[in-house]
Amino acid sequence: MDEKYNILLVDDEEDNLSLLYRTLRGSYNLDRSTSPVKALEMMDEKDYQLVISDHKMPEMDGVEFLKRASEKHPDMMRILLTAYSDANILIDAINYAKIYRYVKKPYNPEELQLIVSAALEFYQLKHDNDRLIVDLKELFSGTIKAIMGALDAKDSYTSGRSMRITFYSTEIAKKLGLSSIEVGKIELAGMLHDIGMIGVSDDVLYKVGDLTQEEYDEIKSHINYSVKILEDIKQLKDVVEIIRCHHENYDGSGYPAGLRGEEIPVGARIIAVGDAFDSIISDRIYRQKNNYDEALAEIQKGSGTHFDPIVVRAFCECYDNIVKTISE
Repeated sequence: MDEKYNILLVDDEEDNLSLLYRTLRGSYNLDRSTSPVKALEMMDEKDYQLVISDHKMPEMDGVEFLKRASEKHPDMMRILLTAYSDANILIDAINYAKIYRYVKKPYNPEELQLIVSAALEFYQLKHDNDRLIVDLKELFSGTIKAIMGALDAKDSYTSGRSMRITFYSTEIAKKLGLSSIEVGKIELAGMLHDIGMIGVSDDVLYKVGDLTQEEYDEIKSHINYSVKILEDIKQLKDVVEIIRCHHENYDGSGYPAGLRGEEIPVGARIIAVGDAFDSIISDRIYRQKNNYDEALAEIQKGSGTHFDPIVVRAFCECYDNIVKTISE
């Protein structure tokens, strides 16, 4: 980025705020506030790449402030200045407020300058990757539409399915507070996750009765087909991993590798929920569709076994909006 980065400094004590300002002035565009409440309002009015906050403040502490900042502006980097050394407090700051770094007070000015520089380099890398995801979506949009058209022509069940699953999945990802980069990867994976169905025979896709083990294995092989179609596009490496793993189960009972828990990419855990929900509410040759509430109950029933409980909770929070949108 050619222009200077915008940094917001927040500390309820003017002397500390002035010291922080003097430490960083010259290299960045600096704004400051003694009020975390006011600082949240300032973030809505101006685009900041980094916020640096003190920990102990009367209106709300720095951890709560940075948590709220992360929810409203997830791509903005966050640094916490703290005099605390309690491990539980610091772990809470990292997990709850999703901070980039915490800096112990009193801090060394030169060290803080290096940390700020590293944080902004990390921000720029994320920003560049975000731009890459946008470019990839634009680059492959025509190809994706052509592939989806071929799938829709092959099996009416898939008609509009990938777009719906993409919608569910991106809603869940946003509710979880994932960065725009991750949301973009999940969006691409959602659109492409069933591309390998092109390689599954019509006899298996249209079969009314129970599948034999051999036929079920052919259905499962669509994962391999999907990976083979996409794996040579190096820009889609992370997207391919999401697609590869979207039939893995949270308890390790899925396929193709029997991964469990956080071994499964978060994008795959999200798409698994969206994929299952859409399957349950869709008519198939061998069964009639369930209603939305029945589908929700099935997803909740699978929490902790088939599905990540955190993802299921996020889906439940999105449920009313999802149903409203797909019912219109």
